[in-house]
Amino acid sequence: MRAKKADTKTYLGIPLYRPKVAFFEFSSCEGCQLQMVNNENTLLDFLSLVEVVNFREAMTERSDAYEIAFIEGSITRDDEVKRLKAIRKNAKVLVALGSCACFGGVNQLKNRFKNLEWVKKQVYGKHPIDTGAVRAVGDVVPVNLMIYGCPIKKEEVEKIVLDLALGKSIVVPQYPVCMECKANENICLFDLGEPCLGPITRAGCNSWCPNSGAGCWGCRGPAEDANVEYMKKIMKEKGFSEKTILERLDCFGGFKTK
Repeated sequence: MRAKKADTKTYLGIPLYRPKVAFFEFSSCEGCQLQMVNNENTLLDFLSLVEVVNFREAMTERSDAYEIAFIEGSITRDDEVKRLKAIRKNAKVLVALGSCACFGGVNQLKNRFKNLEWVKKQVYGKHPIDTGAVRAVGDVVPVNLMIYGCPIKKEEVEKIVLDLALGKSIVVPQYPVCMECKANENICLFDLGEPCLGPITRAGCNSWCPNSGAGCWGCRGPAEDANVEYMKKIMKEKGFSEKTILERLDCFGGFKTK
């Protein structure tokens, strides 16, 4: 994809600054990057706010002349560490994009097994690959901003990029998903017998999963002052097993249970 140069955008008559941005993927499904190009209705508006110079999923051109680097995926190999540090050195702002980059994501589940060689044998059999313990991007290099979710919500990214272009402060919700869920007039999923981490998970997704009748899995990590222990107590009282509770809390790596 080659984006056409858009006319200079203005806000209240003031020209908007169009930062040069790049998207990079590490160990991930690349679903967060695909989210950026999925919604054609606002894609051109988004491209008019930034100058994309590196985005393997969407363009063939490549340039290292970027100011903002969006990083998708967790870090699992030594060569990824080296590559990430080079990107960090080149970028003025580094953004962890999605749960894998922010917390390790689903990938970090293999860290629960203490024997990494056993894990590699179970997954790859007689064809082992170079892979180590999973780390979040912030465990390797300094991160300026985190955008949560699995996958991320494109609308949230667009708003953050607009705020960057306007020089505004980035405000990330600190309250839990439950507040959005109630605002959307959903029936509490606990009343429907469904486990849900909405009371302790950071909002910003507009209660994406509960809107569809699925309990929250905590992909956005903990809300401010999240009381994980009390959440466990509530879920036990609702009849959910210890295994079910830990599976929810451990799934994306945002809640450190071990």
